[in-house]
Amino acid sequence: MAAENKTKATTVSAQEYLDAIPEPARRADARTLAELMEKATGEKATLWGPSIVGFGTHHYVYDSGREGDMPLIGFSPRKPATVLYGTAGFPGAGELLAKLGKHTTGKGCVYIKKLADVDLAVLEQMCVQAVAVRRQLKPGTPKARGKSTGS
Repeated sequence: MAAENKTKATTVSAQEYLDAIPEPARRADARTLAELMEKATGEKATLWGPSIVGFGTHHYVYDSGREGDMPLIGFSPRKPATVLYGTAGFPGAGELLAKLGKHTTGKGCVYIKKLADVDLAVLEQMCVQAVAVRRQLKPGTPKARGKSTGS
């Protein structure tokens, strides 16, 4: 029996989650990111697990047969840095990351300390392009990992 995915869409209000962020600057950054990602996807925010604000749904299928759902793109406003999910790893992402501003990357995620450190127009372009690529994917596509559907 396959292990069940830990991170799933919840019924908890993403807006209430964002409103409860205690640090005013981190809360403001999270609200701005939510607006930017909603615009890029045309999807409302959904809370995935306890701390990921996601937009849209991406169904993935790995070569191993494991499959599941995850947000098209999303973020988690953590204390050390805000983690951006699904915003890199597409053709042309490297060039955009080079223009983004102060950030780090790791294991497919982009980490930013504060939005003032990055170019929001570049970040929006990254989100739009990442979503466009994911929405074109089909399950089992080499290097693609899945197919996206609306939420």
